Amino acid sequence: MNTEKQKRLERLGWTVGGAAEFLQLTPEEAAFIELKLALAAAVKELREKQGLTQTALAVRLGSSQSRVAKMEAGAPSVSLDLLIKSLLAIGARSADIAKWIKRAETTRAA
Repeated sequence: MNTEKQKRLERLGWTVGGAAEFLQLTPEEAAFIELKLALAAAVKELREKQGLTQTALAVRLGSSQSRVAKMEAGAPSVSLDLLIKSLLAIGARSADIAKWIKRAETTRAA
């Protein structure tokens, strides 16, 4: 949100803040969520780049299409282990995973 819009809303009595503030997340909780969302986006990005369907990725993982959809949506029930396993199963290297983690840190710092 731009500064002028934020100031205008605050003058009208609105409280302006981020999702982490609204949900009263600790910095660690917010960082964890950003990390999971970055890796979830990476799964979708890499899967699509390789021309795989969610079903094809599910077969590689021994899972279901709906589970892959949950991974890509950043569902809370999806573990970091599963996200990283999925990335490795579709050809990501450690350096690629590090890049996506760095992207999450950059997003949080912004």
